[in-house]
Amino acid sequence: MERLLYLDHAASTPMRPAAVEAMTPFLTDCFANPSGSHRFARTARRAVDEAREQVADVLGVLPGEVVFTGCGTESDNQAVTGSVAGRPGVAVTSAAEHHAVLDPVVASGGVVVGVDATGHIDLDGLTEALRAAGEVAVVSVMAVNNEVGTVTDLEAVAAVVRREAPGAWLHTDAVQAACWLDLRTVTPLVDMVSLSAHKFGGPKGVGVLVVRGSASPAPIIRGGGQERERRSGTSNVAGIVATAAALGETDAERATEVERVGALRSRLVETVVAEVDARETVPAAASVPGVAHLCFEGVENEALLFLLDTEGVCASAASACASGAMEPSHVLAAMGVSRELAGGALRLSFGHTSTVDEIDAASAAVVSSVRRLRGES
Repeated sequence: MERLLYLDHAASTPMRPAAVEAMTPFLTDCFANPSGSHRFARTARRAVDEAREQVADVLGVLPGEVVFTGCGTESDNQAVTGSVAGRPGVAVTSAAEHHAVLDPVVASGGVVVGVDATGHIDLDGLTEALRAAGEVAVVSVMAVNNEVGTVTDLEAVAAVVRREAPGAWLHTDAVQAACWLDLRTVTPLVDMVSLSAHKFGGPKGVGVLVVRGSASPAPIIRGGGQERERRSGTSNVAGIVATAAALGETDAERATEVERVGALRSRLVETVVAEVDARETVPAAASVPGVAHLCFEGVENEALLFLLDTEGVCASAASACASGAMEPSHVLAAMGVSRELAGGALRLSFGHTSTVDEIDAASAAVVSSVRRLRGES
């Protein structure tokens, strides 16, 4: 393949070599179904149990609180849909959530709370919504916004939920958080946490749902009784083992990577903003190091992405889960960004393989592409 400048890590980040190495034996040699009773199956089951312990250690939870799923979307769906299906009350969320949370909340007749100009949920609005809702089954607020990178003050959110709806379960979509936040500081604040392996160097097709304390969302996949009957289906042994390896390495390198990638983000944003008129949607102080979100007035992001693609730059305009459709971003709309400005939105996201040379080349490509679309020399 041609060399690409990959700045779309928030969509999917390259698998870590340690994860590939960990999963390979379970694709070639130890391929047994871990639900079996023979020694071959017991070897596979032991690998899943060990991976569960490794994931639990990174999250600061008990191994029995870790549920392996098929992806982050499934984990989010089970947290929301499983909560409203298994107990009385409504679901409450923010207007800037990933559709994996927002859609099931809306479908269940739940409540959507507004956000401020940086994507933080309106705490006063949340308070009013919880008081007006009566019984609340679950509140879901993401740890890090998948589109603009905003870091939620989960401690403040948890304080409101515990005060106004003490019986509600609190869930956080932490899919974009694993690379940038110590998850041990997140899990004590909530009852459920969702992760997706391919966002931190694991394989696609594996998710995690942490279910703590008294929380017990109803399963949305039934049949074989796996995962203590919380998520049926034959365990993806190779994927689960690789997920544990990737998460462990991510956790060990996080402090160094936050500093390194943060410097790359600053380098790119400063270069682009100095060369062309651009608006940084969320300042670095409120965002994770891995996401730089910019809006260019007078530029259509579909055309911008096309030009960048011809230059070998992989980027996005919004969430990768929008099936490639260039629809106006619901996140930016919720933040009060005008439709015209949102039409020129660009998300550049970084990860463990990002380099200075890559950032410099991508910065130059963004600047030249924007100038070309604006008819500037």
